[in-house]
Amino acid sequence: MKRSKAILLLWWTLIVGLIPNVALGFTEPMGWIGAVAGVLLPGGIYLLLLSWSRRIGRGVLGLTFILFLAAFQLVLLYLYGRSAIAVDMFLNLLTTNSDEVGELLDNMVTIIAVVIALYAPPLTVGIVALARGWMLSLRQAHTYRWAGGGLVIAGLIALSLARLTSRDYNALDDLYPLNVAYNIFLAGQRTIASQHSQDASRDFLYDAEQEAMINGEEERRVVVLVIGETSRASEWQLLGYERPTTPSLIDRTELVAFPHAMSESNITHKSVPMLLSHLEAKNFNDSIYRVKSIISAFKEAGYHTAFLSNQRRNHNLIDHFGEEADRCTFVKEALSEEAIVYDKELLPFVTEELKEGEDKPLLIVLHTYGSHFSYNDRYPAEAARFTPDRPLKVKPEYREEMVNAYDNTILYTSTLLDSLMTMLEESGRRAALIYTSDHGEDIFDDGRGLFLHASPVPSAQQLHVPFLVWVSTAFDAAHPDVMSRLRSNRMKAVSSSLSFFHTAVDLGGIDTWALDRSLSLASRSYIPLKRVFLNDHNQAVTLDKCGFTREDYRYLRKHELTW
Repeated sequence: MKRSKAILLLWWTLIVGLIPNVALGFTEPMGWIGAVAGVLLPGGIYLLLLSWSRRIGRGVLGLTFILFLAAFQLVLLYLYGRSAIAVDMFLNLLTTNSDEVGELLDNMVTIIAVVIALYAPPLTVGIVALARGWMLSLRQAHTYRWAGGGLVIAGLIALSLARLTSRDYNALDDLYPLNVAYNIFLAGQRTIASQHSQDASRDFLYDAEQEAMINGEEERRVVVLVIGETSRASEWQLLGYERPTTPSLIDRTELVAFPHAMSESNITHKSVPMLLSHLEAKNFNDSIYRVKSIISAFKEAGYHTAFLSNQRRNHNLIDHFGEEADRCTFVKEALSEEAIVYDKELLPFVTEELKEGEDKPLLIVLHTYGSHFSYNDRYPAEAARFTPDRPLKVKPEYREEMVNAYDNTILYTSTLLDSLMTMLEESGRRAALIYTSDHGEDIFDDGRGLFLHASPVPSAQQLHVPFLVWVSTAFDAAHPDVMSRLRSNRMKAVSSSLSFFHTAVDLGGIDTWALDRSLSLASRSYIPLKRVFLNDHNQAVTLDKCGFTREDYRYLRKHELTW
């Protein structure tokens, strides 16, 4: 009786362990031979591990980590529809704060219940089997070991054929769970590099200085950089959206909105460091851990600098860059330990910086919470214009409520920007403000049923972002050519990851070896470059190689985005 139970437990564990392999064979573009290899080779190894000891409980518990990965993999497939667990997924686990995790998990009860129902029972029974001494017979153990070895050989043959028949097949990318193990290794490397980045960049210099002089004195400009969160361009009235999500910005004559801007990453911990540094997707990989941010460039040039964030510390590059500032404030720490602090709570800190920096040039960087899920927690209830904006359930049938809540976040962001522009205008200073978002978002926009961002394979909606540049009346009077240059570049293709740094440095009147005016939107020499995407392995790939589907190309054509 115990032997029959042992055999049943072996097959049960083997089958649930291989569910991700089978699923990835359908979702990934690896070809049928690669899909077969992806089942045979891991299946053989699992079978060998399950039968290495006659005590079946040992074999089952020996696969605990594999079953944990399988559960994680199924959740990822539920969220994004494709791809093995990526490097950035593991990094997100380390850098996403508990508030964000809680907001998301509250809306994923169904898939969490499914994976628990799939993977908790065999592990539980494995413990029981170990305690009660369930065993395979010697003959059964030998049979399953031989079968496992045979599957491994067949899997290696299929793997060789997959590599021969497909130029794109790579076991480190396509063979689950080998690809996940490799991604864990890369995630560990990047985590260590990030933790030591401040030491690695200690001697980095931009050799920056101010160019602008008035009557022999440095011009006291104010530059405000606002980094949004999860804001997609398609929901901005300024950029053609039919809803009034940016009514307070429509009539601002010194504001230029760039409708054809795209980010080179769909993940915060990569996109924000690119925005804040002179690096881009093509040289991001190792260099990002050895450089300082735009904050240091402005400091070298004599600017007083402030970094104000409405996000929580995650002990990553963004935090390290922020700590370069003369004043680094995370307002959730300063104001409250509660989860909800709205972005407008940044305004008093900006007012304080403007007062303290009256006699010096000033850089203020704001990192907002913007439109991050859960959307209706990003604005006060009285600011809701589009209703119903709840309940927010991660299901396509609740898309109307989700879009309403999301549009309210854009409206709230636009009022924040309007308030900042008013403050800067009333200060009488030569001021410039740049706004863009780190990435966009999917909200069940088409038949693929995609939701959120940070998927290993991006969508066009996750990369299309708003990009705005505003200058004060005093700035425009002193530098009338700047607005004409901005307007002349308005309809050109823009990489936010490239142009944010160079435009900001240019508007700040700063000279540095890192400034490339062909990437500044305030320059007459601006030249759009071919769009690229920073993939999970930190390789810059063109958009036709990043995994876009026909729905993405349809979106690009609709919004006149080149690729």
